[in-house]
Amino acid sequence: MTTTTISSKYQVVIPKDVREKLHLKSGQKMTAVVKGGLLYFIPEKPLEAFRGFLKGMDAKDLREDKER
Repeated sequence: MTTTTISSKYQVVIPKDVREKLHLKSGQKMTAVVKGGLLYFIPEKPLEAFRGFLKGMDAKDLREDKER
């Protein structure tokens, strides 16, 4: 676990090991979410990054139109 500090301008530096592990780039947008007293920064990804992530999914047990 890596520790960082909030600056006087409320800026936080993301440590190099974390940036490399998550493949973060300079200027990349992140969403800040507060839940249960914790702060989460979620990197935004372009829609193209999700292309094909359901490839090979078994649709056998999906609901039919009559069940909707």
